[in-house]
Amino acid sequence: QVQLVESGGGLVQAGGSLRLSCAASGRSFSSYAMAWFRQAPGKEREFVAAINWSGGDTYYPDSVKGRFTISKDNAKNTLYLQMTSLKPEDTARYYCAKRSTGPSQHFISRDIANYDYWGQGTQVTVSS
Repeated sequence: QVQLVESGGGLVQAGGSLRLSCAASGRSFSSYAMAWFRQAPGKEREFVAAINWSGGDTYYPDSVKGRFTISKDNAKNTLYLQMTSLKPEDTARYYCAKRSTGPSQHFISRDIANYDYWGQGTQVTVSS
């Protein structure tokens, strides 16, 4: 029903910037909240950012607030994550995800259990 493909990762120095993209295929992209998660080796997958169905509401944890910006272009079926002031602690594989179909599908969640489709991820490595 839905396929998500991330791109834009790479190797950057601390303080640098990257913009990640997530191209979505399938129906009703505009009807769902979306999120970015990241996972480093040996660690659990961590919430990074979420955006509601229309793009009007966003949420970030303190670890990235003020540095990362999530956005959503429903006309292009694409989710973005603009990352600035990158730190070595940001090194991880970054995944986009679609919120599960249901009564709350339009709205933000930071709970990994509320997302049912995932991309393959794109690697972000920040050197010190």
